Amino acid sequence: MTDVVLPCLNEAEALPALLARMPAGYRVIIADNGSSDGSAAIARSLGARVVSVPQPGYGAAVHAGIVAADPVDGVVCVMDADGSFDPAQLPRVADPVRAAAADLAVSRRRPAGRGAWPVHARAGNALLAHRLRRITGLAVHDIGPMRAVRRDDLLALGLRDRRFGYPLELLLSAARAGWTVTEVEVDYHRRAAGTRSKVTGSVRGTVRAIRDMRGVLAG
Repeated sequence: MTDVVLPCLNEAEALPALLARMPAGYRVIIADNGSSDGSAAIARSLGARVVSVPQPGYGAAVHAGIVAADPVDGVVCVMDADGSFDPAQLPRVADPVRAAAADLAVSRRRPAGRGAWPVHARAGNALLAHRLRRITGLAVHDIGPMRAVRRDDLLALGLRDRRFGYPLELLLSAARAGWTVTEVEVDYHRRAAGTRSKVTGSVRGTVRAIRDMRGVLAG
């Protein structure tokens, strides 16, 4: 059994369809980051475990979910809860870690249709990924929010960022630790109707995420 952490802030519209598509062998942990739309109650009613995370921030939610996880196979995945990813593709990301072919597997998003990945968000992501490659030598082209890793290995890295810089800090720390990092292509869809990305849904959200990630690079 592999645990899947879904950081969640007001994703009530997306959760029913998302959880219904979760493949066998994957157990969901909703890391609820202060939702006001009933996301936590909906998730519980659908059989998901819910962890309440009072500290705001993407990294705070992910970290709390990882701490709460207890995967039978030792592997934990992280995936956005807004319906932009297909849970059926989780094995693409988890299998290299399960097979010990990689210490960390991360997603490389491929937009599935127009409007799935706005230009402003894609450009900012490409710039950060380019800098990451130059600094670390990792063959990574996306600071993507879908990933798989062994839980205990991840916690041993001691990541400190609790905002949007968390995924970038993970990659930097993995490179410093000499981890094998592999990038796996996954489909990236328009998020569920009625939901809005905290990053790509607006220029302001993208700027905030880039600012957090640049702070990680500068540190």
